[in-house]
Amino acid sequence: MSETTHYATAPEDRIPFYQKVIYGFGALVNNLLAAAIGGMVIVLNLGLGMNPALVGLLSALPRLTDAITDPLMGYISDNTKTRWGRRRPYIFVGAIAAAVIFALLWQLPDGRSESFYFWYFLTGSFFFYLAYTMFATPWVAFGYELTPDYHERTRLMGVQNFIGQLAYVIAPWFLLIMQNERWFENMVDGAAGLSIVIAAAVIVIGIMPAIFLRERFKFIAETETPEDGPQQEGALAVALRSINGFLQGFLTTLKFKPFLKLCAATFLVFNGFMLIASFQFYVIIYYVFGGDTVKGAEYAGYSGTLGAVSTFCVVVFVTWLGTKLGKRQTFYVAIGISMLGYALKWVCYNPAVPWLLLVPAPLMAFGLGALFTLMPSMIADVVDLDELETNERREGMYGSIFWWVVKLGMAAALAAGGFLLNATGFDVALEGNQTERTIFLMRFFDAFVPFATSGIAIWTIATYQMTEEKAHEVRLELEQRRGAPATA
Repeated sequence: MSETTHYATAPEDRIPFYQKVIYGFGALVNNLLAAAIGGMVIVLNLGLGMNPALVGLLSALPRLTDAITDPLMGYISDNTKTRWGRRRPYIFVGAIAAAVIFALLWQLPDGRSESFYFWYFLTGSFFFYLAYTMFATPWVAFGYELTPDYHERTRLMGVQNFIGQLAYVIAPWFLLIMQNERWFENMVDGAAGLSIVIAAAVIVIGIMPAIFLRERFKFIAETETPEDGPQQEGALAVALRSINGFLQGFLTTLKFKPFLKLCAATFLVFNGFMLIASFQFYVIIYYVFGGDTVKGAEYAGYSGTLGAVSTFCVVVFVTWLGTKLGKRQTFYVAIGISMLGYALKWVCYNPAVPWLLLVPAPLMAFGLGALFTLMPSMIADVVDLDELETNERREGMYGSIFWWVVKLGMAAALAAGGFLLNATGFDVALEGNQTERTIFLMRFFDAFVPFATSGIAIWTIATYQMTEEKAHEVRLELEQRRGAPATA
C-alpha cells in the first residue's frame, strides 16, 4: 500500500471544531484527575505524617484492579444498548461519580491514627478508580467512532491531546495552593478545599461530551452484535454468556497483530522515557552542577517548563504533518527527532555551559507529544479493520487494553527506575562527590535508554501496514456491507 495516496476529507466526515474541543474536555478531565490524585497524595506524608512506604502502597494498590476493571468496562460499554447510546450514559454518570468520590476522599477527619487514614484512603481510592474507569474508558472509545475519516481522526486526537496537556500546566501548582495560608489553615485543609474545586470543574466539564456529542455507531452496535439468544433465559445463563463474550472479545483483541504493534511501540516510547524519568534531575544536579541541588532544581525547572510548552507546539505540528505524510511516516519523523534530543543530552548536559541543557528539551517533547496524538488515531483505524474481519465493533475493549498497557508499563518502569539508579552506584550521602563510574552510568542511561527503546519502536511500526489507502479500502468495504455510511 502506498504511503503517498491521499484522500480529501469529505464535508460530512468533518467534526466541527467546537465538538473537537468538547471531546477534548474529556481529556482535560481524564488528565486532571490522574494528575491531581498523584500530586496531592503527598499530603498524606507531609500533612498527616504517614509513612512514605504506605503512601506508595496507596498509590499502587488501587491501580492493580485496572487489569480487570478497564477491559470489563470496555466490554460493557461496547455491548450496552440504550436510547442514549453505548458510551454517553457512562461518561455522564462516571464524571459525576468520580468527582464526588474524589472530593470525599480528601475530607480527612482530624486526629485519627495512621492506620485509619491508610484504610480510609485505600477504600475510597478503590471506589474512585472504579468511577474514574466508568468515565475514562467509554470516553476513549467514543473518540474512535466520532469520524470514519483517516485524517479527521488525527485532527480530533490532536485537539484532545492539546487540551489534555493543560492539566499538566495546572497540576504542578496544587501543592502551593494547598499551603496558601490566606485560604487554608493547613495543608490537609487545603487538600479538602482544593478537591471540592477540582470536583466541581470535573462535573461541569466532564459531562459535556455526553451532552453535546452523538454516537455514530449507536445503531450499528445493535445490529452487529452476536444474536441475543432465547428471549427467556435464566440469570445464570445470561451471566455465563456475558463472561464468555467478554473473554472471547478480550482474547480476540489481544491477538490482533496491528493492535499489538501499536501497543508495543507505545510501551517502548513511553516507558523508555518513564524508566529514566528521574535520571535527568540527578544528572543535572550531580554532573552539571556538582551536587548543588538548588541550582540543579532551578535549571531542571527551566528545562521542564520549556519541554511542557514545546509539547503544545509539537501536538499542533504533528497533527498537521500527519494529515500530509500519513500517520506512520509522521511517527518516524517525530520519534526520530526525539531520539536526536535524547542523544544530545550526552553533549549538552555540560558543566562548562549549563544553559545548553535547554537545547534537548523541545526535541524530546516530540516523543510523547506525537505518541498520544498519533496512536489514538491509529487505533481507530485498527478498530475498523477488526470490524471488517469479525463483524463486531470493540472500541471500548481496544481503548481499555491500550491504556492498561500504558499504565502497567508506567508502574513497572517507575519501579525498575529505582533499581537502575541503584545499579549506577549512586549514594546520596556522597552528595557532589559521586564516583566517575556513577556519573558515567547515570548520563549513559539518561541519554541512551530512551534512545534505544524509541529506535526499536520505529522498527516495530515499520511492519504496521495500515496506510491511508488501506484504511480507505476498509471503510468502503464496511459501508458497502452496512448498506450506508454510519451516522448518529
